[in-house]
Amino acid sequence: MGRVRLGVALLVPPPLDAEIDGLRRAVGDGALGRIPAHLTLVPPVNVREDRLSEALAVLRTAAAATRPFTTTLGPPSTFLPDNPTLHLRVPDDTAVRALRDRVFVEPLARSLTWPFVAHVTLADEADPERIEAALLALTRYRVDVTFRRVHLLREGPGRIWTPIADAPFAAPGVIGRGGLPLELTVTEVVDPDAARLGPTRLVVTARAEGAVAGYADGWCQGRTAHLSALVVADDTLHLGVEDHLLAAFRSEAASRGSGELTRGPDVG
Repeated sequence: MGRVRLGVALLVPPPLDAEIDGLRRAVGDGALGRIPAHLTLVPPVNVREDRLSEALAVLRTAAAATRPFTTTLGPPSTFLPDNPTLHLRVPDDTAVRALRDRVFVEPLARSLTWPFVAHVTLADEADPERIEAALLALTRYRVDVTFRRVHLLREGPGRIWTPIADAPFAAPGVIGRGGLPLELTVTEVVDPDAARLGPTRLVVTARAEGAVAGYADGWCQGRTAHLSALVVADDTLHLGVEDHLLAAFRSEAASRGSGELTRGPDVG
């Protein structure tokens, strides 16, 4: 059974995220561009793929018991001499710590090297002299931020962390109490459990000597795969790109259990 590397965080909302990223850029944060400005609640943890739904349930339950809160970030601090970081500390972490305790349960719980300290990282593995200079320059920096939701992030290639689910700080709306009750939750991204209902996007791209020669675009849902576009560059028609794209699209769709192929009206 495969595993996914997950983390739970409070993402700094716009427009403040751009300001924080500006500070990260100024102090040379190596993670800038790989992960949004954030406050970590659960550091990276490996979770079995078949337990992803459990992780999402933990996220939703924790968020439903939380209400939007405002906290102060700053002034800057560091974990030196133990860890060469520059970060914005959270002077009053009461609400953050309560939320952290709600999400730090199986399958998201993990052993920790250091005790939990609420903070927003500006630079990790930074040069100590640069840290000291930044602490001096930013000694008066403080900013208030309001958090209204919590995010589940997944690590991908290149150690890039992407939000895959979010849960608002509000109890879900419930309708149909007299019959089948439905919980309605508004999120920013498609919940991975919901995404399993399909359709799921499927795109195959062909390249010849580094240049795009064509692509096949469509989706899979249940037993059916639908090819909505098959585009080939004019100067590569002689290479049989169309046949290769179609075969690759069919093969990948079949591997997803979608062996029946339909085509859009503009696909020959």
